[in-house]
Amino acid sequence: MPVPPQVQKALDDFDKQLQQPGPLTNVLATVEQKTGVKRLHLVLGVLGLQALYLIFGHSAQLLCNFMGFVYPAYMSIRAIESSNKDDDTQWLTYWVVFAIFSVLEFFSVQIVAVFPIYWLFKSLFLLFLYLPAFRGATKLYHRFIQPFAAKHGQSIDARLGNVADKVNNAANKLVNEVRDHLE
Repeated sequence: MPVPPQVQKALDDFDKQLQQPGPLTNVLATVEQKTGVKRLHLVLGVLGLQALYLIFGHSAQLLCNFMGFVYPAYMSIRAIESSNKDDDTQWLTYWVVFAIFSVLEFFSVQIVAVFPIYWLFKSLFLLFLYLPAFRGATKLYHRFIQPFAAKHGQSIDARLGNVADKVNNAANKLVNEVRDHLE
């Protein structure tokens, strides 16, 4: 069965990356040599099994969140250490989106009941957000977040300022009441 040209190009590009020297590709080369199975096929097989697990696996949520945490956490630390502002934007935006997912997943039982391949789609979306080939978090920031912040930033700042003032007043009142009670 012929593969569509776009898919074949993506597979060829991916295979070229798998041929580049590196710790993972060195392991893949050894496995390829010992088994006779091309490293591209090995990786695609592992990705296929992982996709099946994200659909049917008992701890799919844990695997998905693990995938969405480990590499981004490491790259965020590297971004903090670099002087490049672009990587800061990439990783701060990524963590904002990751946090939004985390809050929404309070309802994950209901989501998964209606949409059983949720963890697979979330994993793919997180990969889109953080993989260097896509840098989706940066795209998301420039396409949606930055325009929204530019349009509504002053209003949000004012409302947050009001909330902060109310919280501060309530905290001061509580401290004074506790102090009066203790005296």
